[in-house]
Amino acid sequence: MEQFDRISIEEVSKRDMLMILKALEYTGENTNIQSFISLKDSILKQLSALANTTEEEFLLHLEK
Repeated sequence: MEQFDRISIEEVSKRDMLMILKALEYTGENTNIQSFISLKDSILKQLSALANTTEEEFLLHLEK
């Protein structure tokens, strides 16, 4: 297996990304493990910055 430090998300569909974010949020809220919420927030913050939009607008875009 090749070693790698980063994973590209350019092939992840909008639907799949929304599902990943929702799953992280749901898991964090239902297990009280803050790491899941922190990871969701970090991913959302980075993606919205790349899209040059707010986090709320980015989530709305994924939900369309």
